[in-house]
Amino acid sequence: LKVNLHSKFDRKNYFYPDLPKGYQISQYDEPLASEGYLEIETNQGKKKIGLERLHLEEDTAKLLHQGKKSLVDFNRAGTPLMEIVTKPEIKSPEEAKVFLQELRLIMRYIGASDADMEKGHLRCDANISLRPRGEDKMYPKTEIKNLNSFRAVEKALQYEVKRQSGEWQSGKINDVTGTRGWDESKGETIPQREKEAIHDYRYFPEPDIPPLNLSQEEVDAWRAELPELPADRRRRWQASYDLKTADARLLTEDKLLGDFTEHIIIRLAGELEGSVGATAKLAVNWIVNKLVEVMSEKKINLAQLPFEVDDFVQFLLLVARRQVNSTNAQILLRKMVETGKSPEQIMAEEDLTQSEEGFDIKAEIIKVMNSHSAQAEELRVGKTALIKYFVGLVMKETKGKADPVTIEQEIKKQIGSN
Repeated sequence: LKVNLHSKFDRKNYFYPDLPKGYQISQYDEPLASEGYLEIETNQGKKKIGLERLHLEEDTAKLLHQGKKSLVDFNRAGTPLMEIVTKPEIKSPEEAKVFLQELRLIMRYIGASDADMEKGHLRCDANISLRPRGEDKMYPKTEIKNLNSFRAVEKALQYEVKRQSGEWQSGKINDVTGTRGWDESKGETIPQREKEAIHDYRYFPEPDIPPLNLSQEEVDAWRAELPELPADRRRRWQASYDLKTADARLLTEDKLLGDFTEHIIIRLAGELEGSVGATAKLAVNWIVNKLVEVMSEKKINLAQLPFEVDDFVQFLLLVARRQVNSTNAQILLRKMVETGKSPEQIMAEEDLTQSEEGFDIKAEIIKVMNSHSAQAEELRVGKTALIKYFVGLVMKETKGKADPVTIEQEIKKQIGSN
């Protein structure tokens, strides 16, 4: 997005209950920033959505519609806000939702706002118009208001596509720019008013606020202070740590979880031999698939975990060095979340240490195969899915002490499988 070194404020004149003084301080022909893009990624791939402008203006009052009456809440009126206007390049309700989610993520990463739609930190007026396939003409648009969640944006646009398609098919072509409100309970949009044309607003320069003049040096300095943005972080993680797209996206969407994960990966890389990718895979697997699951069960967030970062590093080192098997490691992690005790203390108290002392793995395998001869015969003739079944039986016989990897390798030897 290009930051304009010179911008100014204007008065936008119109009459509506949310604006009792009759005009709004905004920016018309010289906004703060213009001509940029935001890249999004949907199931159809990556796409750049053009940004026409970013301008500053004052907020209006909030209208609450109840039946035939409207209530006006002036608490937010006059407070400053930043409005971003996209170019007409969003082609589906899904793209609109993903665009807003990516925008929210950026606002959170740079510390500009929590951008919580339910709390009004981030709001969206979605404009939509349809046209026959192959035409370039832009038909009058409909602006949808009262959208307070990503789901509402997507559902409202889906409804409008269906409604406007019906009008086109019946020969009723929309020739008026208007505003409709989204009714969540009914799942439909309700007509509110016709929109004014640009010339109806009678813009003129705001006499009480001087123009805003910036230097290129100031803009460059501010840009240099920006943190790594979400899209850049996703790309770096996939390139440096060989993460799957879904994992990179999840860890980017939760910045605290992503910071925690990267800290763990760096710590582990200093302790373990092997590739950074393998180390990252170990950390991400246990954080994304196991730790997050337990946190969700316990209804706690990362900041509420009772153990230290060092404890989690030690836990992963125990797993990586095969001092605890995967089954007992899950028990250990759950106990760490529940008690806040160190992994070493829990290992001693619960007797979770992996040890094959006192066990003859080969003999244990023969024993369980003899007692489950029918399944053993199926395994020998090629039903390899039963390997996991026999690993479980041997683990039960060894009270979870043996290494399941070693057991699986020995079973494959006995049946002559690679």
